[in-house]
Amino acid sequence: MTRLADPLRFLSMLAAWVAAPWALAPYSVLLAVVSVVLLLAVLTLFATPGDNGMAREQILVPVPGAVTVGFVLLQLGVAVVSSWAAWPTWAAAAVTVLVAASLIAEQPRWRQLLTVRS
Repeated sequence: MTRLADPLRFLSMLAAWVAAPWALAPYSVLLAVVSVVLLLAVLTLFATPGDNGMAREQILVPVPGAVTVGFVLLQLGVAVVSSWAAWPTWAAAAVTVLVAASLIAEQPRWRQLLTVRS
């Protein structure tokens, strides 16, 4: 299941990166652009050392595992909410199923990230 977690998480986050600006564009193009920048910046700046083989030297801002789990949950939530706000029912339902599968597949990684390291 662990090998499946990475592509499912990537596809779910990709849905968030596409659906969020799509849902926000009718209100403000600037808001749509900012949403994508923020969603990508979180992943670029913050990471947990040791997660997916990341060495401390490769990380701009090291954070505890709980923060990484929180950021992933944020992105998955954005994917679901934005897809329902912007896309037809069949597409939003597909994203919801994808996110649900990702949540299940992520459990071993999250358990590892949430363990207290001495």
